[in-house]
Amino acid sequence: MKINLVKKEMEYSEIGEIRSSFMDDGEDDEYLEPSSPTGEYYSSSSLSVSILGVLEFEIPIDDSPTKSLLKNVFIPIHRRFSSLLVTGKNGEKHWKKVTVNLDDHIKVPLLEEGLPVEYYDEYFNEYLSKMAMERLPQSRPLWEIHLFKYPTSNAAGIIVFKLHHALGDGYSLMGALFSCLQRSDNPSLPLSFPKIRPDDHMNKKTKNVLEILSLLKNTITDFTWSLWKSNMLEDQASPIRSAKEDVDFRPVSISTVTFSLDQIKEIKAKLGATINDVMVGIIFYGIRLYMETTSKDSGNARATALVVLNTREITTYQSIKDMAKPETKGAWGNSFAFFHVSIPDAPNVDTSDPLEFVFESKKTITMKKNSLGVYLTGKFLELMRKLRGPEETSKYIRNIFWKSSLCISNMIGPLEKMSLANHPVKGLYFMPVNDPVSLFLTMMSYLGKMRIGVGVEKELINHKLFCTCLEKAFERIFEAAMGSSSVSS
Repeated sequence: MKINLVKKEMEYSEIGEIRSSFMDDGEDDEYLEPSSPTGEYYSSSSLSVSILGVLEFEIPIDDSPTKSLLKNVFIPIHRRFSSLLVTGKNGEKHWKKVTVNLDDHIKVPLLEEGLPVEYYDEYFNEYLSKMAMERLPQSRPLWEIHLFKYPTSNAAGIIVFKLHHALGDGYSLMGALFSCLQRSDNPSLPLSFPKIRPDDHMNKKTKNVLEILSLLKNTITDFTWSLWKSNMLEDQASPIRSAKEDVDFRPVSISTVTFSLDQIKEIKAKLGATINDVMVGIIFYGIRLYMETTSKDSGNARATALVVLNTREITTYQSIKDMAKPETKGAWGNSFAFFHVSIPDAPNVDTSDPLEFVFESKKTITMKKNSLGVYLTGKFLELMRKLRGPEETSKYIRNIFWKSSLCISNMIGPLEKMSLANHPVKGLYFMPVNDPVSLFLTMMSYLGKMRIGVGVEKELINHKLFCTCLEKAFERIFEAAMGSSSVSS
């Protein structure tokens, strides 16, 4: 079934213009707040990255409270939601407070009622793909909300928040969305989240000589490899990497696959690994299965993943009030880093031991955690910014992404069922878009499920087959782990 996207959108009759809640009467409209360095990198001529946050609801969407919620709940979260990102005379970027016209930010596709669910499924997938390719207008605050009011196979209605990366990283922006939601069982209680375990080397007050030597060795190896990979070593073109220079402008497909969190925890316990170790192992095994299925003998093609991680020294989400304080270590903004992980070779992927992918992931991630490589990389980027400026630094970061085969990012969701304006949330996931990679994978936990978001270059990767390979990888690793009688070191 071929879907042509309808350009017509529902118009709101009420006036949707409000004044920024951060601007008192008489305050200078020209007051400018400096952008963060990372905000400049991700809103440059080289990079313009946004994040899609998708909420799936159990009941049909009643959009009558939309403007009230945006005006009274969403926009007051942070002044950036009511500001423009403007460029000064010397190229520096600042946030400028403006008047917000809500009609510019609310998008509601209008379709015929009563069509088969399969039609709405395909339409939503095409709509999401189109949304991902369009850049947010620079003439207004950098966010949109899309209300899809038709039933799909996953939900009775869907809301998509599109937020520019310059506003903040995934931790900040997902935290902002969570602050708009309530617990379904008791709205008076706050949402609770699994604890985030900070890296051990950042918490230990004292170290013995061997630990210090190990930290130094890993840091030197990690940082040197990162510089070499970023500057000299490009991944090969493969079934998951087109190597096209304009990959961030090419059409994308976005889909998801869901796994049982309890089964993932069983694998974790059996193998003495972490959930991240298990998930990265599943992803890497699934990638090699897909590569070998689509192109024989591609199991040895050089492929690396950029793993994005939060660098805040925290154990859970902070309140929006605390996140907005610049003096806090978990301040609002962009506080993340990334490191390279090579995907294990698999010349005979169908006959290889699937658990080796988990063990190899565990080994690599453990080494990366016991290293200061990502922090040295951050310092290196700061130095480059001072010497060569934010535009050149942004080009360098884009090149790091482009030379890699894929990116991986993960977030944790709440332990309780959420609701938005009495609409129970059935599922959620997120996806960065306009990154210069052919494949982007995200992980989000919620209600005992691990949801994998799969963003692929449409003309290169068959997203349905790719998801099938991820499911096959999960099944094989689970079966192998449950039948395993020993734990690998």
